Amino acid sequence: MLDWLLPTKVNGQTHPRQMISDTVIEVRNLHKAYKTAAGDFPALRGIDLTVNKGEFVAVVGKSGAGKSTLINMLAGIDAVTAGTVHVAGHDVHQMGEDERAAWRGQNVGVIFQFFQLLPTLTCVQNVMLPMDFANVYGSPAEQRERALYLLDQVAIADHADKLPSAVSGGQRQRVAIARALANDPDFLAADEPTGNLDSSTARDV
Repeated sequence: MLDWLLPTKVNGQTHPRQMISDTVIEVRNLHKAYKTAAGDFPALRGIDLTVNKGEFVAVVGKSGAGKSTLINMLAGIDAVTAGTVHVAGHDVHQMGEDERAAWRGQNVGVIFQFFQLLPTLTCVQNVMLPMDFANVYGSPAEQRERALYLLDQVAIADHADKLPSAVSGGQRQRVAIARALANDPDFLAADEPTGNLDSSTARDV
């Protein structure tokens, strides 16, 4: 099982946010514990990690090793228990929940293991949604044009106007990948991003 952290650029576009240095992610002494009926359960203990601009980093481990938890900390989905998380010049560990959500929409692309597509929106509308939330890429027509370009990059543009329920699991995963790229994020946090794809499509992605 592989999870990925992918600093990226899409289609050669100049990103509006400037990196201060080549370091995109810097984690120091990161701890995460979940509260259970039997007491606190430690999922991460003292993790240190540095990821530089342009690097592809795979996190490998057995089920329950903390891979998804680590990605959730880096993407600001969950709060840290202790330690520091710096991403593209932002102190994620000091943010509240609402602040993390706003920051994530502008700076992070997340590919979830089980798609997390909105079932009442078409595939192209799911890809447009992050642009709408972050108010980027201009008018709805311009947002749709970009969304169609991204869907084409993962070979699913022909299904753009279908609902997620009308396409296969592998096709939904490709929509999720396109959606994660929508706002040209500083990095991608991907939880088994090609787990639902056949080997040929996985290589293409």
